[in-house]
Amino acid sequence: MTIQILAGGLVSAINIMIHAIVTVGAIGIARTAGLKHTGRPRLHLMAVMVATAAVLMLAHTLEVLVWALAYLILGAAPAEADLLYFAFVNYTTLGYGDITPHQAWRLTGPMTAMNGILLFGWSTAVLFEVLRKTLEHVAAIGASGVSPADR
Repeated sequence: MTIQILAGGLVSAINIMIHAIVTVGAIGIARTAGLKHTGRPRLHLMAVMVATAAVLMLAHTLEVLVWALAYLILGAAPAEADLLYFAFVNYTTLGYGDITPHQAWRLTGPMTAMNGILLFGWSTAVLFEVLRKTLEHVAAIGASGVSPADR
């Protein structure tokens, strides 16, 4: 059990680092794009939100790939299992149960789910903050006609 927790903790830590790097980049890009003066603020807001969500989805996909690689290295799933599918099902907490890990690695599924749910929550917070900041900026432009960054 200890080796499962250590392995799951290591993979989770790697994914948290990936998510932190992507989040910092996404927020920086969203902040820069969100502060641009635009004649179509709603379209601009939509573009910023879609781009931010797409970047976060790419991060989640990379994190699922990390879990699939871990399953491969650990030999946690049956040889005939589709490891990417298995990792996605666990990471998203979908839990079909059509593939189960080997008995010695049965804690990796719940640890994957715990990691996924944490990172999805983090992404939700990032999206909300990007939305809030962009709306704040759009409101400031609408009130004065001048971007706060241009003052």
